[in-house]
Amino acid sequence: MAFINRNPYQQYKQAEVDSMSQGELIIMLYNGAIRFLEEAMHLAGDFKNYDEVNTKLIKTQDIVTELMVSLNMDNGGEVAQNLLSIYVYIKRRLIEANMNKDRRMMEEPLRHLKSLRDAWMQVAQKEEKSQAPGAGSQGGISFRG
Repeated sequence: MAFINRNPYQQYKQAEVDSMSQGELIIMLYNGAIRFLEEAMHLAGDFKNYDEVNTKLIKTQDIVTELMVSLNMDNGGEVAQNLLSIYVYIKRRLIEANMNKDRRMMEEPLRHLKSLRDAWMQVAQKEEKSQAPGAGSQGGISFRG
């Protein structure tokens, strides 16, 4: 195995990600998308910042794409199909907002992302409780690993 020379901070962050549950990773993706979108909204409206707004919105779109490909379409059934439809819609709205650099057009995808993140947080909390020592198995969420 080749030795990869990474700084300690990168090693720490990678170890942190490696130790997260799938639910925590999904929530981390939502948080990143929300952060980039809020940053884009803050910068929108100033012609000097168009390149930066574009970069932030593309990062948000990339995260939404990652959420799309992480869906387990084989086992997720109707829930996975519905989430895919929502993600496609959010991505389309982000593209439209980016083309117009319109802060108001960014508000709707932000609301959806926050709502979905909050729902995933509730699911992750329930999953965590069901896996606690002494708790019975109550089923789980199907993620693509």
